[in-house]
Amino acid sequence: MPNTEKPTTIAQQKKSRIVDTKTKNQLVQKAPIEKSEKDISSAEKVKEEKKPEQKKPIQSKPKVKRNYAVVNAKSVPISAKHSIAICKFIKNKNIEKVIKSLGEVLLKKKAIPMRGEIPHRKGKMMSGRFPQKAVGHFIKLLNSLEANANINELNEPVIVEAISNLAQRPYGRFGKTKKKRTHITIKCMEKKIIKKKKIKEEKK
Repeated sequence: MPNTEKPTTIAQQKKSRIVDTKTKNQLVQKAPIEKSEKDISSAEKVKEEKKPEQKKPIQSKPKVKRNYAVVNAKSVPISAKHSIAICKFIKNKNIEKVIKSLGEVLLKKKAIPMRGEIPHRKGKMMSGRFPQKAVGHFIKLLNSLEANANINELNEPVIVEAISNLAQRPYGRFGKTKKKRTHITIKCMEKKIIKKKKIKEEKK
């Protein structure tokens, strides 16, 4: 006769439960779950959605090398008269030499020639002054021009153009006075290119 009595003790009850769980696990392992085609397709779609979008490589534009370098400054707070005189002093000269000579102007060792009823100075000039504020702004512009020339790989850059124009002058306090403002443009080119242009013009 089979033993139909239920386990009375706690230990026997635990043993019977462990056996039941083991048998259940074995049955689950032996009988794998068959997935339907719909479940597989839905799972594949979810995977595709989770995949990060591949970023397209950014196409960098090729750098265009120029035969010249330019600096533009607008509404600079300096006198137009002083800036015109400095532009004449700068033109057709090497950038490094010009920066050195303007540094001497700041130290009042060298004067910038100017026209008008201005005191005479020592050197190869009649009248001149030391416009320190304007010279300081020009040195900053020339340093940036030199950096632009190095980027464009210009050898021995020479200043070809130096132009200064009157800008729109704002009114001061209470509208009694007008402040000084000027636009400045400086352009430089290689020494070799300038010589080639001169030769072509002479042949014409």
